[in-house]
Amino acid sequence: MKTEAQPSTSLLANTSWTGTVISDTVPGSQTWEDKGPFTWSAASGTSEAQVSAARVAEAKAWEAHVFEAQARASQPKQISVLEAATASILKQKSTYEKVQMTEKKESEVLLARPFWSSKAEYILAQVGFSMKPSCLWRFAHLWLNSGGCSFAAIYIFMLFLVGIPLVFLEMAAGQSMRQGGTGVWKIIAPWIGGVGYSSFMVCFILGLYFNVVNSWIIFYMSQSFQFPVPWEKCPLTMNSSGFDPACEQTAPSIHFWYRQTLKASDRIEDGGSPVYSLVLPFCVCWCLVGAFMINGLKSTGKVICVLVLLPYFIIIGFFIRSLLLEGAKFGLQQLVVAKISDVYNVSVWSVAGGQVLFNTGIGLGSVASLASYMPQSNNCLSDAFLVSVINLLTLLIVTSFNFSVLGFWATIITHRCCERNAEILLKLINLGKLPPDARPPLDLLDNPTSIYNTWFNGLPQHIKSMVLREVTECNIETQFLKASEGPKFVFLSFVEAMSFLPLSVFWSFIFFLMLLTMGLSSAIGIMQGIVTPLQDNFSFFRKHTKLLIVGLFLLMFACGLFFTQPSGSHFIKLLSNHWIVFPIIVIAIFETMAVSWAYGARRFLADLTILLGHPISPIYGWLWPCVCPVVLLILFVTVMVRLCMKPITYMSWDSSTSKEVLRLYPPWALLLMITLFAIVIFPIPAYFVYCLIHRIPFRPKSRDRPITASTSLSLSHQLTPSKEVQKEEILQGDETKYPSTSHVTS
Repeated sequence: MKTEAQPSTSLLANTSWTGTVISDTVPGSQTWEDKGPFTWSAASGTSEAQVSAARVAEAKAWEAHVFEAQARASQPKQISVLEAATASILKQKSTYEKVQMTEKKESEVLLARPFWSSKAEYILAQVGFSMKPSCLWRFAHLWLNSGGCSFAAIYIFMLFLVGIPLVFLEMAAGQSMRQGGTGVWKIIAPWIGGVGYSSFMVCFILGLYFNVVNSWIIFYMSQSFQFPVPWEKCPLTMNSSGFDPACEQTAPSIHFWYRQTLKASDRIEDGGSPVYSLVLPFCVCWCLVGAFMINGLKSTGKVICVLVLLPYFIIIGFFIRSLLLEGAKFGLQQLVVAKISDVYNVSVWSVAGGQVLFNTGIGLGSVASLASYMPQSNNCLSDAFLVSVINLLTLLIVTSFNFSVLGFWATIITHRCCERNAEILLKLINLGKLPPDARPPLDLLDNPTSIYNTWFNGLPQHIKSMVLREVTECNIETQFLKASEGPKFVFLSFVEAMSFLPLSVFWSFIFFLMLLTMGLSSAIGIMQGIVTPLQDNFSFFRKHTKLLIVGLFLLMFACGLFFTQPSGSHFIKLLSNHWIVFPIIVIAIFETMAVSWAYGARRFLADLTILLGHPISPIYGWLWPCVCPVVLLILFVTVMVRLCMKPITYMSWDSSTSKEVLRLYPPWALLLMITLFAIVIFPIPAYFVYCLIHRIPFRPKSRDRPITASTSLSLSHQLTPSKEVQKEEILQGDETKYPSTSHVTS
């Protein structure tokens, strides 16, 4: 009515009307004012009948003009197609905004999802989660034992072929859907939604024993305040006046203290109550992680900045210091050794692939959970590259100074071996058990190894044979290669080497501080992969975050006490070295299937192009559906075959001989691995059957626009789309009328 009245008024204003006009100056009455040549007055001689007739004629003329103006205003207007489209879009936008306001209010009530304070905090959180302390020693061990530089080249190739694409996949999924590890896959591919629950369970099991390793570090750190450090002297000779060959050659002191710290049993079958010296550090670890996370994401981000940046300053300091050590050159020479034959070894490829998956944190749900707190327009592709490259550079730098320190360790041990052999030979000559020709040089201070080996190699063959029957051969290459016995040996040898340095207390404390901060940052990432899905699925936990943190951490502390018993370290090695790689590979395979086959790789890339605002390389549309599943399947088969063909073993301390021996895991340990694997994988087929029974479609229902938080409200009860996404969805709502905009979701 308002739009019709406006043209009527304008038409009346433009009409040359010289008659009378109705005035509303007096409410309830109408007066006639003289506006033209027609003038009536009481004094005129015109009769009353004539006046009345004139008034009626004027009223009819006025009414005719009004009707004519209304008729012209009611005629249809010619509107262009562009104007119609604009009007339609504006109308839809008005309706859309009203719906958005309603849904936004609902979503704010359901979940007020925070963001990281800055992108730097987010990148550091991803780096801190992926850089686990055990990865450093495992990578150095594999480098030494699996082909040297050949292994490094294979690892880098697998990282760019599989690692970075899968990290990008998980980051993009969590960021675009704004969901944790469980909800994101139900939105992308309903039938494969069970993979989120599997990753949640694997992350939970990893979290149970991960803080046990941190408790070992805290115990070592407390012992490093002693001067000298306890493992500086050989424990087998503390009550004797001479050297014991068994100490320096077969049972380094740090290994003895490792066994004393854990109160480790000789066999995995030997149980017992929790080790009380580990219960308190274990409780401290959980209290620290809980304190870091209990106040929400903003406080966690500030803590992450300290926990992640501090180790890198220490790593740089260690790298510079290691290059100045005696024997560092020998260690770096071992670093650049390459075995070309291992390039053709399938076992090396499978080990490198498994290490890539574990180092990047794929399949645990934490990557997607951490990414879900970033804006949808964030460039997750560059984030995946940045995090993976930082991870790789960290491994290379740590391995470099690790080899330098191991070269120093092997040099010192060899020096001590030569000095000990010289003392033993002098005693035997004085006792008459060896001829005077076997007398070693007395001055070994400058370079014991070089002087002793030069003398030994110049002996006649029969004297050399007599000497070897009494003492052991001292060889730096042999001593260095002992580190290839396992990641634990590399770690313990590194710790022992710290005791040989000046200011050993300082360097030991700094070293364990580096490991502790890295371990705590990884624990925060692991726990975020557990807390976020719980909050996404249960509104009660969103409202009571502190109660969730306290209750969850108490539960995991109680369950984790199992790994603090004397045989707990053997179970940790069983799970971390042999079991966890299988569920991670299976989860990664189903994640690629969800995006590539159920949702569609091209469609997913098109959606990301809309969200990010720039095109993404189509190579990922080829890697996700074709390369990654095939590589992961081959990796699973090779790891399974290697496990079946070679019995699984573990290193254990033999109390009777004070040596470390290689033992076989009992048959029930293999059954335990199979049972745990079946339990964590069970949600995948179970959810598949559930969707089949309830006739849930294989593909998401919204095929006409990108699945983001705004289009998955019915599944996730969450709606926080960005302004750019809203504009795209408004345009896509009219694509049935205007096909030119339909290409964005093709």
